[in-house]
Amino acid sequence: MMEKLISIIVPIYNAEKYLKATLDSIGEQTYSNYELILVNNCSTDDSEDICLQYKIKNNKVRYYKKENTGVSSARNFGLKQATGDYVCFVDADDILDRNYLEVLLTNLL
Repeated sequence: MMEKLISIIVPIYNAEKYLKATLDSIGEQTYSNYELILVNNCSTDDSEDICLQYKIKNNKVRYYKKENTGVSSARNFGLKQATGDYVCFVDADDILDRNYLEVLLTNLL
């Protein structure tokens, strides 16, 4: 059976304090068939630099910057970019358990 692709969408606005930990927790997932869509709502802190660093390190990362029209707009923008079989929304200050995606997918199937 082919593994299902999960699109993880993270809306970002001035999240530099938490963003590295969030992205690290995504990068350490036991289920590795995912794409990570980062949508920056014109942050005025170092969030963009953090995103670009992770994009260089991880070929699963897709980064977008758009005008700040709110978190719902960022999520909807991310949905338009998503190519996965399933979609998962993660906030920029969330820390995921290492098996989060694996458990999520197991419960869906």
